[in-house]
Amino acid sequence: MKIAKDRVRFNVGGRIFETTSTTLANAGRNSFFGAFFDDNWALKQPINDLNPNSEFYIDRNPDCFGILLDLLRTGDLHIPPHVPERLLHREASFYGLLDHVRSAKWGPFDANRLRYSRSVTGRAPGDGTAIRAGPDGGCCVAHGSMVRVYDWMMEEHPPINLDYQRVNDIAWVDSENVILSACERLGRGDGGMGLFSKSTGELRYKFQVCHENRVKSYTAGALSTSSDYRIFSSCKGRSNEYGIGVWDQITGKQIDFFYESPGWSLGDADKLQWLNGRNCLLVATLFPRKDNCYISLVDFREKRMVFWSDIGASMTVDEKRVRDAIAMEDCNAICVVNEYEELGFMDLRMSGGSVRWSSRSRLMKGKMPDEPCYPKLALHEGQLFSSMDDSISVFCGPDWVLTSRLRQSYGGSICDFSIGGDRLFALHSEENVFDIWETPPPPIL
Repeated sequence: MKIAKDRVRFNVGGRIFETTSTTLANAGRNSFFGAFFDDNWALKQPINDLNPNSEFYIDRNPDCFGILLDLLRTGDLHIPPHVPERLLHREASFYGLLDHVRSAKWGPFDANRLRYSRSVTGRAPGDGTAIRAGPDGGCCVAHGSMVRVYDWMMEEHPPINLDYQRVNDIAWVDSENVILSACERLGRGDGGMGLFSKSTGELRYKFQVCHENRVKSYTAGALSTSSDYRIFSSCKGRSNEYGIGVWDQITGKQIDFFYESPGWSLGDADKLQWLNGRNCLLVATLFPRKDNCYISLVDFREKRMVFWSDIGASMTVDEKRVRDAIAMEDCNAICVVNEYEELGFMDLRMSGGSVRWSSRSRLMKGKMPDEPCYPKLALHEGQLFSSMDDSISVFCGPDWVLTSRLRQSYGGSICDFSIGGDRLFALHSEENVFDIWETPPPPIL
């Protein structure tokens, strides 16, 4: 039971609601209701007004307010059929309760409990190029020269159009900004990388490559970011500026450039990944760009490669056709995958070491579709993911045992996928569609 001074009355769009300060405090300090309390979490006097019949008027949707109030009371989210989910999300955003809604809708990320939520169809021309999950639970999708951006409610923002420059890669700087790498346009001296607003699609600034105090035109490829606000990109120019460029996220200024050594193809790299624990950058040049797969770790402090492997050396044709690579620091290993979704592992502590391939049968050999989508890898919260055709395999445990498969047939083969926070996004090669997978909340006892 609560005493009268603990009760709060709201008039929301003409409907009266009554609750307690304890329930409102569940919304948190940064919510709309946080302003109702002082530093000691006591109701401020003007709100309570010593009159048990006083009301606080809010000119918002009363149906959504009732749903959100019940969420604060019980932690359970029930959305009646007559309330559009998008409307509820907007109201939750107004009250600062989006995190509460997300926590009630989805449980902690667990690949073996992921469930297909829905598919989103696009209007961009051409096949999908890449999909990247954003830090706010949304995503961005590249189709040719166009990038479509969605927030976590899957509301689409104005698209980013590069005017016929093909997008090579995407990276999120934060929840409001994305970086795009693109091909140079011959005769225009234009290309490279740009920072764009997620909300408006506005170009905020370009990242330049300077060599001998001259600004160079270049094609930017694979992207990566680090926790100390650096941006890395493989760069391919017309002369002398082949390698990996480094920029400051805050200022956009170039702060370093690692020029490729003879026999290496850093400017053509397909995959970059920053390793926080080793303070190095993984650089992988994969098949079919090169017949042999080159994988290295670059230490920018000492300007040298601290790990390298030429997978094509003394390997069979199938094994050296590595399609993707990912470093797993906790395991001191680099995982690679070939076109038959066979996994291989290299020891990070042994430079130039051989690949230990997993002993799984080549189910896809001789059965590849006319336009196959080759495997991609991801590592998230100790679980390993590999896409193949129209499904994504999940591997767990120290021996990376196959534990589940995610498959949604609509849209054709999966050309790319990405994991962010509590969602997995899978982009299909056909139909301009991507799937959203989420972990349902645990059952209420």
